[in-house]
Amino acid sequence: MSSDPRIDTTVPHSARIWNFLLGGTDNYPVDREAGERVFQTFPGMVDMARYSRRMLTRVVRYLAGEVGVRQFLDIGTGLPTMDNTHEVAQRVARDARVVYVDNDPLVLVHARALLTSSPEGATDYIEADVRDPEIILSRAAGTLDLDRPVALMLMGILGLVDDYDQARSIVERLMAALPSGSYLAVYDGTDTDPAYVEAIRAHNASSGAVSYTPRSPEQIARYFDGLELVEPGVVPVTRWRPDPSRWGEAPEVACVGGVARKA
Repeated sequence: MSSDPRIDTTVPHSARIWNFLLGGTDNYPVDREAGERVFQTFPGMVDMARYSRRMLTRVVRYLAGEVGVRQFLDIGTGLPTMDNTHEVAQRVARDARVVYVDNDPLVLVHARALLTSSPEGATDYIEADVRDPEIILSRAAGTLDLDRPVALMLMGILGLVDDYDQARSIVERLMAALPSGSYLAVYDGTDTDPAYVEAIRAHNASSGAVSYTPRSPEQIARYFDGLELVEPGVVPVTRWRPDPSRWGEAPEVACVGGVARKA
């Protein structure tokens, strides 16, 4: 683990809690304690973390493969794990370029060490907050050509913006800077499962971490206003273009997402 003095090991961080829920080791006792409390209230949290991560993989594979996107701006990256955005994209297209954005110094440390590109493509990491879209866009332009289509990835991050109107404004400002043919990909936790909502409420009240706000599927769908939704629309993450499985259909979880194209 890093000794970076900016890393506060006394307060849990969403990226490290998520890493713990995904079975990773890049977290501290305070993160594990926070994750365990959520899990005790809502045992389905581990499934939600894993199924949402699998949707990210399918989304990137679709964008790089079926529609030919070669540039990705992944905001709220989290700690590196299996099938990171650039790994999935560059398996399909070796020349894909990916910029990761997160505001946790521990993520930065690991990103620099692990998020390495193919020789034909590029990866970069920006330490910034989703609430600062102009900063993100300015720095991303050093790696991405913002005159060419970009896939904007906001996976599980907009719930960390308390104010819904602000969250929508962030999406609008980011997408306004991207050209026609760009894509928006979003998923976030919903308020449809009372056990999940209670677990998040208790987490927000007790952990000291940045609070998370589950929203209705209808609110999440409004992030895509003005864009052309890709089938099957805004659906539970397990229902977004699922891979065939001998185990049958995955259960629905309180997390929905979708992908849309800017005309």
